Amino acid sequence: MVICLFAATIAATANPPQATISNGLITAKLYLPDAKDGFYRGTRFDWSGVINSLEFGGHNFYGPWFTKSDPAVRDFDYQGADIAVGIPSGSMGPAEEFQLPVGYDAAKPGETFIKIGVGVLRKIDDTPYNAYKRYDIVDPGKWTVKTSRDSVEFTQELKAPSGYGYRYRKTIRLLAGKPQMTIEHAFTNTGALAIRSSVYNHNFLVLDHLSTGDYTITVPYDLKPTRGPDTNFAKINGKQLTYVKTLENQDRLTSGLQGFGADASDYDFRIENRKAGAGVRIQSDRPLKNASLWSIRSVMAVEPFIDVPADPGKEFTWSYTYTYYTIPK
Repeated sequence: MVICLFAATIAATANPPQATISNGLITAKLYLPDAKDGFYRGTRFDWSGVINSLEFGGHNFYGPWFTKSDPAVRDFDYQGADIAVGIPSGSMGPAEEFQLPVGYDAAKPGETFIKIGVGVLRKIDDTPYNAYKRYDIVDPGKWTVKTSRDSVEFTQELKAPSGYGYRYRKTIRLLAGKPQMTIEHAFTNTGALAIRSSVYNHNFLVLDHLSTGDYTITVPYDLKPTRGPDTNFAKINGKQLTYVKTLENQDRLTSGLQGFGADASDYDFRIENRKAGAGVRIQSDRPLKNASLWSIRSVMAVEPFIDVPADPGKEFTWSYTYTYYTIPK
């Protein structure tokens, strides 16, 4: 089965498949993967776990950071008062991207490679892989979804003609009696070839739909970015990066968040918004490979990276824990 990406995703389905889960403290709404009717069918982000709303303590943490979709847009673009998003980037919530495609360099134009969480894609030409390019989806694999009152389990099984294969399971769970969400992963290499990739979580935070500002990011290490922030928008003081201006119009704040060590305890980001009176803490059981910050007026995103290695027959696991809380305004 070959899916023309351009034709398949010009507009999101009016009622894409979705599920709602709750633990009494948190209520989350998730879009479900579907090659025909799914909300997200691009080839950049993992199709599973797209959270379009998460409510806790009277606050909503996720949702659309764009106002319209435009297939002609590469990533995102400002169109008058609108923020238009292209097909590859039109995800939301804690969206994950397996940044390194599998088998791309070895494939010839017309042959296939793999994007984990998406499927088997067709290589177009000899240019380097580009996450914003429209690649045809040859096979999205087999997706299975299991829902319960407080969790959703996604499983993608895929076999590629190149000899690669995997089973990828992601479970989003709301913990009983706690303002916490876990995202648990198990990646099993079922093919004949070793798989080496990396994954980052884009963490599209749209807290109460406020303009981006009044944020403080706190980490357990001294921040020593390889590329620091524009000091007109933010400052770094030891273990903290603090916004000093609310972003507006086409303002953009980016920064590296390096300085971390080799221990998983450094994967620990506290993001607080003084104006909203709310925050989220993001932790993982795997060490950081890299970390960065990206933000525009409608969204802020702390992006931690980890390595994902799996030899044939082996399983690699990792998990994230999100703790939501309120703070005095």
